[in-house]
Parts: sequence; structure tokens; C-alpha cells
Amino acid sequence: MRIRIVDAFTDRPFAGNPAGVLLLDADAFPDDGWMQQVAREVNHAETAFAHRLPGGGEADWALRWFTPAAEVALCGHATLATAHVLSSTGAHKGPVRFATRSGVLVTTPGADGSVALDFPTAPLTPVEVPDGVAEALGAAPRAAFDTGPNVGDLLLELADEGTVRGLDPDHRTLAACSERGIIATAPAADPAAGHDFVSRCFFPNVGIDEDPVTGSAHTALAPFWSERLGRSVLTGLQASPRPGRVRTELRGERTLLTGRAVTVIEGTLLTP
Repeated sequence: MRIRIVDAFTDRPFAGNPAGVLLLDADAFPDDGWMQQVAREVNHAETAFAHRLPGGGEADWALRWFTPAAEVALCGHATLATAHVLSSTGAHKGPVRFATRSGVLVTTPGADGSVALDFPTAPLTPVEVPDGVAEALGAAPRAAFDTGPNVGDLLLELADEGTVRGLDPDHRTLAACSERGIIATAPAADPAAGHDFVSRCFFPNVGIDEDPVTGSAHTALAPFWSERLGRSVLTGLQASPRPGRVRTELRGERTLLTGRAVTVIEGTLLTP
């Protein structure tokens, strides 16, 4: 079968967040262990597996996501990558309805080549900053929030953009601080630079020390910053070594995440 590597949340190769994408010929998913092995072989933050569903249902394609270490309930950049492959190869035209562990997710291609993802907004619950998280992160959070079951991260507000950019966490210690990982965020130092807030995401519990650009995290970042900045439409910069921008639009219980993607590798997966 064909396998592709797609850089998501970027308009140029070798930036943004790379994801593996496999469009399966079968009408069901293969063995979970096999998909996990493929994801480990691809060794990017996520590998997406999708197969077509019969017509007339609530969804067009079934979609699952695997890190090198585990299956996850929600992934933005690999969904964007899959929608990009479906559109660029002609496998599907127009909006796509994906059946996932997080419900039906709809992606809509834009005339400019972008893709909008319609995702559930993450519920934010204030929590105490866990013991040891400041030491593991290397910075003292101003506040901490649980992001609910779909995202499963601890969102930490830090003092400023420079603090977020300068983080050099102890990933092993950080793994004990949340279910999946940590979202560290702060307001933009200069909104004229083209972004309203910055973030970095660390997911040692699923085999990803730092994720380049995390769509699912922005379903929590969107309501967090929209409330503070008083606007429903924002642009987030994930300031990782492979940075990327995510346009967010808060629509109550749903959040639109918009970005672009570029296919950089296409080949044949030979293992049965």
C-alpha cells in the first residue's frame, strides 16, 4: 500500500509537524499490533490510518492515530495530513467526515489550499499546579488547567513568550505530571509578529518528548486565549524547533483549526 509523509500546519517542506498517512484498501482496520509497529517504524509523532466507509452513513472515512508508543484519542496535525492526502490525490473531494474515537470530525478544504478542522472544544478545569512540575519544566507556572478526556494534557500558563521559548524540561520527570503531556503557553511578546499566543507541547508519556505543532492542544488553547484576549479568532505559534502556526476560531463547543500541509515523501509499504 502507499504510505506518505506529510508536513502539517506549514506551507513549505521540512517545517511544521510531519505525520505518516496510510489510506487502507480494506473496509476495516488491520490488527492493532500491526498498526503500532508501522507507527513505530515511521517514528513521527503520529501515523494516521484511514479506510473508506460505506455510503449513506454519518461519516465518509474511519480514522485512527498512533504515536510510536500508543494510540491516541485525538490528533489534529495527522487529521490535517490525511485530509490533505485525500484532496491532493483525488481520493475524496470536498469536506470529509471522519469517524474517530473523538466522534465525527469534519475537515473542509479551502480555495487557498488550507484545510479547516472542526474539532470539539476542550473543557478547561482549573487545577493545582502538581508538585515537581516547575522543577521538571524549568519554569514556575502561573496557573494550571486540566484539558478533559479527549486531549488529556495539563495546560500551564507561563509568564511570557521568552519563558516558553527557553524551556528545556526534564522529560522523564515531566512524564509523571499528567496523563499525556504538558502544554506550556504564554501571550505573544509582539502581536504584530503575526501570532497572538505561543505554546510548546511535551508528551513523554506517548513517546514524544516535544511535538512540533499540535492541533489537539489548540482546542484547549483557543478557549483559554479567546477568553483572555476577547476575540474568537486567533493565531497560535507553536514555537518548537519545527514551528508552525494554527488559526483558531472558537465556536462554543466546537473549535475550527485551520492550516496547510505539504506531502514530502510518497512510497510503498512492503510489509504485509
